[in-house]
Amino acid sequence: MGNPVTLVELWRGGIFESAHQGHAVICDGSGQIIDAWGDPEMVIFPRSSCKMVQALPLVESGAADAFGLTDAHLALACASHSAAKIHTDTVREWIATLGYSDADFRCGPAMPADNDARNKLIKTDSSPCQYHNECSGKHSGFLTVVNHLKAGPEYIELDHPLQRAFKQSFEDVTSQDSLGHGLDGCSAPNFATTVHGLARAMAFFATAQDRNDLRSQAAARLTQAMIAFPEMVAGKAQSSTDLMQAMDGKVAVKFGAEGAFTAIIPDKRIGVALKITDGATRASECVIADILVRLGVLDPNHPTAIKYRNPRILNRNGWDTGEMHPVL
Repeated sequence: MGNPVTLVELWRGGIFESAHQGHAVICDGSGQIIDAWGDPEMVIFPRSSCKMVQALPLVESGAADAFGLTDAHLALACASHSAAKIHTDTVREWIATLGYSDADFRCGPAMPADNDARNKLIKTDSSPCQYHNECSGKHSGFLTVVNHLKAGPEYIELDHPLQRAFKQSFEDVTSQDSLGHGLDGCSAPNFATTVHGLARAMAFFATAQDRNDLRSQAAARLTQAMIAFPEMVAGKAQSSTDLMQAMDGKVAVKFGAEGAFTAIIPDKRIGVALKITDGATRASECVIADILVRLGVLDPNHPTAIKYRNPRILNRNGWDTGEMHPVL
């Protein structure tokens, strides 16, 4: 696993109990590593932490403008949302405007993470639909490109024009040839890269405002959409949304499954990528919060910073039993 290092420790009763290991890279706009932990060349699947890269063809192709998409739509195209009403209402209206329905998605149904939405389904004895899937915003973006290009309906196939466009943009912004691919949870291809490559991609987005080419313009637009609409990127009590709101429009961050997390910091022209080797979300949230504090863009005393960086370990009675903290 490329010599991971311990990034997070858990203590109980003043005694070390467990740890999470992983890799993390901070990269500047030239692609150079500013700081790193573990192995920067460790090959990983970015999972949903690279959704802003997957959304590049949506803007570059002209599809976003052709269908009058707003920044809220673009933020949702980069989202792993909780299927709250704000998300599912937007998705349903979006695809209806395109002439599509839930059946045209290829992401699969999923129970909402949002409590109100989940409880509503349970109370009405209703089954979840594909628009409840946390990736339905991304797939709405996919369908927008499909419609614009008049391409075939099986848009998750590797040889589909949409996925070929995404692969090209992914290789360009990571500055690496494809290192293979796997199927993501939403059935779309997820291309592998190194932690360094993923950080380079985030740095590309962080410096996009300094360039005028089409891809950079698309990257800058997607970054600003995420920053402007953090509630669309995840949802209430979700780490991506919480952290962006805590940084007052300075940074875009994105959670990914299996311990991946990324950050785009335009003011500093740097990108961040990390991977926790055991896939623990609590650890990736802790490490990204600590890196953001170290970089001076997240106040260490902000309640959100404390929530993810130094959470207390409580038992069922709500009693304090231990702590979790980063060890970068």
